[in-house]
Amino acid sequence: MPYADLHTHTIASDGTGTPADNVRLAAAAGLAAVAITDHDTVGGLEEALAAGESYGITVVPGIEISTVHEGADIHVLGYWVDWRDPVFLERLEQLRSVRDRRNEMIVEKLQALGMEITMADVLASVSLLRREGDTVGRPHIADALVRKGYVGSMAEAFERYLGKGAAAYANPPRITPFEALVWIREAGGAPVLAHPGLYGCDELIPTLAAQGLAGLEVYHADHTPEQETAYAAMAQRHGLLVTAGSDYHGERGGVVFHAPVGARRVEAEVIHQLYKRRGEQL
Repeated sequence: MPYADLHTHTIASDGTGTPADNVRLAAAAGLAAVAITDHDTVGGLEEALAAGESYGITVVPGIEISTVHEGADIHVLGYWVDWRDPVFLERLEQLRSVRDRRNEMIVEKLQALGMEITMADVLASVSLLRREGDTVGRPHIADALVRKGYVGSMAEAFERYLGKGAAAYANPPRITPFEALVWIREAGGAPVLAHPGLYGCDELIPTLAAQGLAGLEVYHADHTPEQETAYAAMAQRHGLLVTAGSDYHGERGGVVFHAPVGARRVEAEVIHQLYKRRGEQL
């Protein structure tokens, strides 16, 4: 049975591998398809699509859009987006400017806590291969904290400083998940709610489903088996496609974050079902 991993990140956002690396790892894992879903950018898609042809596997052009609902971070995945659409690209640029401000707010809070850290330190964690339109995120800040000796690991950085409710957490106003649905559909894509088990906002799912959500990421590296069972039932109840993703961000300090490519997978037929539900078709 051919399988797909529908959630991976590259150096275009906060992953550590190139888009071609992710495709190579997907091929090595025996996958038939892999999605590149960088945060608020499509900067890695051209390279990934070319690598897909070389390795003989399908690359699904994707995105992971950062939104906020009642103070909570909510991420919406988009599949089969028209990644060259000028309106979509302009909207993503707006999101990246908010992301940049968030990074600055976090660094300012860390400085107020007595840490000698600057945005230059954060950017030193970023590959020199970065291109225009790539994004910088909290993992880059966490990496800088590790390098400067303020924490011993990425996990500690998020637990003490960067995660929700932690000492340096910041969350400036962003678009809502409902707006993200519209943006993805207007760019010809199919929207899927990423890792719902991380939010504590299950009541949001029926409303999103009624407004055009195409699928639910049921199988995720950070979901418990009980959560996966519950979300599979919820997806069926609301007519949503079931997707799966490793949320692979590469390796830092010898630790893979969140899980290796292919660690969470779904039958590749789902990518064809997502394709059928793309665009403004509800």
